[in-house]
Amino acid sequence: MTRTFLAIATLVALSTIPPFGSGEALAQDAVRKADLHRGEVVAAQGLEGVPACAQCHAFNGASDGSGAFPRLTGQPASYLVRQMHDFASSKRDSAIMSPIAGKLSAGDTDDVSAYYAAAGGSFPPLATGDAALVEKGKAIARVGDATRSLQACNNCHGPDGAGFPPEIPYLAGQYAPYLELSLHMWKEGYRKNSPDVMARVAKQLTDEEIAAVAAYYQQVREMTAAAPANEGGESR
Repeated sequence: MTRTFLAIATLVALSTIPPFGSGEALAQDAVRKADLHRGEVVAAQGLEGVPACAQCHAFNGASDGSGAFPRLTGQPASYLVRQMHDFASSKRDSAIMSPIAGKLSAGDTDDVSAYYAAAGGSFPPLATGDAALVEKGKAIARVGDATRSLQACNNCHGPDGAGFPPEIPYLAGQYAPYLELSLHMWKEGYRKNSPDVMARVAKQLTDEEIAAVAAYYQQVREMTAAAPANEGGESR
């Protein structure tokens, strides 16, 4: 009787052991998929103790156009998630974003990031910057400055700042005031994420060059659209 019981118990125990090689598949199944609908609700309504993202970034992620708040629409979800974690950990200090990021769960962050990554906010025409300043920014963005070992911004951020999903954000069409502020924060050491790349590059730039790069990337979408007619279809 005892032997029969042990045999049955052994068979039951063995039947609960997952097949060899299935651990990875089970782990993948356990990974939570972002809920875009819930992210939409968080963006529009917020959560208890957390204001609606749309108050600053607009429902479609295009923000208010003033440049005080960055465009989120279409940025890679993984990049947005990483920035939220950086705000929560104070790698990025912000009187507005750090408290908000600290109150969001991992699921909240995943959901709202996925929502804004999939959002379709338009790129409205923006005020044209000083032509000479934009050209200066264009040269830095595309070529850099070999005499100072200053690499071109496009080396990391893609042709004319189009971005390299899922990790590298686009800069093309991003608001100049936001880009300028971010570069100054890296330059002065207030923004601590990407110390080996962005902080190093920002420290090489003069204030005028920072303004130039920011002005260029804000306008680059319109410049690219006009290129075939104005520049004979120059490759960008």
